[in-house]
Amino acid sequence: MTLYAAYGSNLDPARMSERCPHSPLQGTGWLSGWRLTFGGEDLGWDGALATVVEDPIGQVFVALYDVTTEDHAALDAWEGVEIGVYRTIRVRVDTMTGDQSAQAYVLDAYEGGLPSASYLGVLYEAALAAGAPTDYLEDLRSRPCRSVGP
Repeated sequence: MTLYAAYGSNLDPARMSERCPHSPLQGTGWLSGWRLTFGGEDLGWDGALATVVEDPIGQVFVALYDVTTEDHAALDAWEGVEIGVYRTIRVRVDTMTGDQSAQAYVLDAYEGGLPSASYLGVLYEAALAAGAPTDYLEDLRSRPCRSVGP
């Protein structure tokens, strides 16, 4: 089993249950010293993709999942590890029961670019489903996004 810290669409327990059916939600926490940002606009089908980068004053809300070996392979495929979209790193997650070491996916591309409004909506709904605090949800909702149309 691998402890996985989800910060994007995988925050949603229902979505993770579909993607990784044998990997239960263990709780939530914070990546302190990191911030949520976007990059790889040329890699996404609908604008820039979510990632985290180090930031001494940042915090990112995460859901922790205990991922089985079988589900880990499926998650790597979903995140595009084999084609170089995301890669895994080890992070320290602050939880109510203490710090825990976990795996997280980070974009293997430069920071920059704007996500689409629909993608931000998916991230907002996932954070809401995971129980993110109101100020975190408001921050997601207020982020700039790509304009639609010509």
